[in-house]
Amino acid sequence: MANELSREEYRKNKMAVMKQEEAVKEKNPKSRENKKKEQKTGKSKRRRFPIWLRLIVIIVLMVICLVVGAVIGYSVVGDGKAGDVFEKDTWTHISDLVSKDK
Repeated sequence: MANELSREEYRKNKMAVMKQEEAVKEKNPKSRENKKKEQKTGKSKRRRFPIWLRLIVIIVLMVICLVVGAVIGYSVVGDGKAGDVFEKDTWTHISDLVSKDK
């Protein structure tokens, strides 16, 4: 009997705590706004800028930075022409210089 009463009291206390938490959430204006938005749209919060699109943007920015860095390095630091960076002969010459036997 004692165990059953304690279980019943535990359940009542748990329900009381849950009701208090719900009351706190209702008082919070942000939670009310979120509930209203969900009720209007019928959907939960969605990302405006999806993760897959973020990854594509990052990859594109990395390629742009690589190209700009190569142009600046070859034309400003190396005193070459900026357009020569995009020629195959230039990169063949650079790889020959790097892999040259000593």
